[in-house]
This record gives sequence, C-alpha cells and structure tokens, in this order.
Amino acid sequence: MMSTGRRVHFGLLLASLLGGTFMGNVDIAIVNIAMPLIRVTMHATGSELVLIASGYTLVYALMLIPSARFGEMVGYRRIFLWGIGVFTISSLVLSLAPNVIVMVVMRAVQGAGAALMAAQVLTGIQLNFEGRERTRAIGWYTAVLSGSAVIGQVLGGVLIAVNLFGTQWRSVFLINVPIGFVVLLAGARYLPADTGRPMQPLDVRGVVVLSISLTLLLFPLMLGPDDGWPTWGWVSMAASIPTLILFVSRQLRLRRQGGFPLLNLQILTQPSISWGISSQGLTRSTYAAILFVLALYLQQGLGKSPLYSGLALVSWVAAFGVVGPLLGRIRTRDVAWAGPAGAMLLAVSFAGIGIILNNGIDSGPLLMIMLGFGGLGLGAAFSGMLNHLSHSVGKDNAADMSGLLNTVSQVSAVLGVAVFGTAYLGFVPTATHQAAVHGFTIINFILSATALVAALMAFFSVRFKTHA
Repeated sequence: MMSTGRRVHFGLLLASLLGGTFMGNVDIAIVNIAMPLIRVTMHATGSELVLIASGYTLVYALMLIPSARFGEMVGYRRIFLWGIGVFTISSLVLSLAPNVIVMVVMRAVQGAGAALMAAQVLTGIQLNFEGRERTRAIGWYTAVLSGSAVIGQVLGGVLIAVNLFGTQWRSVFLINVPIGFVVLLAGARYLPADTGRPMQPLDVRGVVVLSISLTLLLFPLMLGPDDGWPTWGWVSMAASIPTLILFVSRQLRLRRQGGFPLLNLQILTQPSISWGISSQGLTRSTYAAILFVLALYLQQGLGKSPLYSGLALVSWVAAFGVVGPLLGRIRTRDVAWAGPAGAMLLAVSFAGIGIILNNGIDSGPLLMIMLGFGGLGLGAAFSGMLNHLSHSVGKDNAADMSGLLNTVSQVSAVLGVAVFGTAYLGFVPTATHQAAVHGFTIINFILSATALVAALMAFFSVRFKTHA
C-alpha cells in the first residue's frame, strides 16, 4: 500500500508524462473533425488535405525510433520537454497559418514534436516505476489514450460550433497552446532530472535508411487507397523490403562490432518479446480498421449522421479506457494473461457483430454493446501485453522497447486502414444499404480471425516468459 506522500509523488510524476500523451491524441481527433472546414476556408485540394493529414502521420512514424534513442542519449526528460515545446509552437503557427503550404510544413513539424514527446512516455514509465506501480501507470496510460480520443472528438465539435472569436477551425490548433504550456511547466517541475551518462554517437546512416524504408512503405499505404493503388505504390512498397533488410543488417553489424546501433534488435531474439510485439501490432491494426470502416458503413452505407457515427464508438473507447486502471489492482505476474484473454474477447466481439448483422440488426444499441465488448477486449490486450513487455526487458533497453512498440503500433494502424479499408470498399461496390451490411459483415469476421491470431501470439509470448 502506497503512503500518501508516495501516492502524491506517483500521481504528479505520471500526470506530467501522460500530459504529452493526452495532448498528442486530442490533437489527432480534433484535426480530423476540422478537415472539412479547412478544405472550404483554405480552398485546399484533396491532395493538399491528404498532405496535411498524412504529413503529420508520416513524420511521426519516422521519428519514433530516433526520438527514443535521443532520449537515451541526451535524457528522456530533456527530449520530452523539447517535444512539448516544438508541438506547442508549431500548433501556434498552424493557428495563424496564412495558406496551405504553411499548414503542410507545420503539420510535419508538429508530427516531429509529437514523436519526440511520445517516445519518452513509455521510457519514463519504465525508468520511474517498478512492479505494481508500473502496472498502475500503464493502466492509466491506457485510460488517457482512451479518454483523450473521446475528448478530442467532443472538443473538436464544440470549438468549431462555438467559433470562438471567429477563429473557425484555427481554434483546434490554438487550444494546444495553453495545454502545452501547462504540460511543459508540469514536466519541468515534477519529472526527475536526467541522470548523467556518456554521450553515444547517433547512427545517422541507420536513421536515414530506416526513414527511407518507412517512407517507401507508408506513403503509398496512405495515398494508395484514394488513388486506386497505382503501380508506383506497389513498386514503392516492394522497395521498402530490401531497405529494411539493409537497416537490420547494419544494426546487427554495429552490435557485433561493439558500436552504437540505433536500435538494439537483440531484444527481438527473445520469443516472449517478438510474439508480444507481433500481437500488439495485429490488435492495433484491427482497432484502426474498425474506426475507419465503421464510419464508412454508418454514414455512406446506412445514411447515418457524423454525430451518430461518433457516438457509436463511445462505448468502445470508454470500455478501452476503463480496463487499464482495473488491471492495476491485479497482481503484476497475473496481468500479462490479460493480453491473450483480451485479444480473445476482441475476436469474440468482432464475430458477434458479424452474427447480429447476419440476423438483420444493422445498427442501434446492440451494435454499440458489442463494440463496447470489443473495446474492453482491446484495452485488456493492450494493457496486459504492454505491462508484460515492459517487464521483459531491463531499464537499459527501455528506449529500444519504447521505439519498437510505438513504431510497430503506428505502422500497424496505417496497414490496418489500408488493408481492411480497401477490402471493405471492394466488398461494397455500390453505396447501398444491402451492400454495406454485406461488406461490414465480412470485414468483421476477417477482423475476428485477425484478433484470434493475435490472441495466440499473446499466449505464446506469456508462455515463453513464464517458462524462461
């Protein structure tokens, strides 16, 4: 049982870290809400809107692993505060942006700031908390991921509707300035000072090769579906494979020669870690997919309003956030088993949605209840495996684990939208009610099978760790 002083210290330290997570997640949801208005008022083309949205995502994904390494080299607290500063300043510039070009550039800068701070959160949790405290911290991390998504949806709608001081969509960026200022002050006040350690050289070549590989993979995944999967996209994705192999071989060679690799891939030789990260990637892909596909299904297929579409996911997001803190009350050694159990529940919920659709229930409370079970399963899978993985490596590899997990999650989300979103559109050649229900039914059964594979991977991960 924590003393009152320790409980206060735990809360202030954790809140300082999670403030960055909250700010980054809220911004993603708010900007998505504001996109239609940005298009009208800034006279942006479809391609420019894609760059505003995907430029942030691409830079964020590219910067996660280098940002985690920067934190280890310079100090996670310092890089975290720098990330908040970059994110906040770029948000201010975005709120004053005179044209689309400035928006595209500053969204990329904002993505870099988000990566700098996001990559330090899991590192900070692993360095500052042990045992039950770490389990609780990860639980609250899950809750903040969930709550910030809901708040972002609501806050975005409110800010645009109120049109504060005639700022229209600009307020969705301007709101980050006071939030960022508060988070910056809290981080500077409550995060422990970075411990001194010898400066290690950065593997610049590794950064370049990894960035090229991820760009070749992610750019066509983000633009390909809207462009009908052009030939250049397939060529680009194919080219990402040899560049990734080149990156891996360089990291292994540096490790053997006693150098300083960008990423310690040695941790992936532990079956509990490789299976666990793979499981996290699959569950993340199903979550991104259902967010994308459900909106298409409800709005284009059934003719529901955007408000209805947003409210339909409240049960999912709320259940996702609740389970994390609850797992903090369970013994640390037992929390890991929430990973496979949660992924199994996720598989059951997707299958359940497919079954009720087959029985003529295409929307309404029952669908939202089943989505709630899906969120509960995803929350258990996410928190359980994250806690398990954080206890599978030492503090010396905290930055490696943070960079890997965040990057795999981001890439998996883009893959989930591209693969499952394209599949859904293929099943729904016409935007009719019957076609939409048919396509959504098939996709849910496919997502169920994917979550089942994730559950097996999570089981192997925990089993290997238990028998190690």
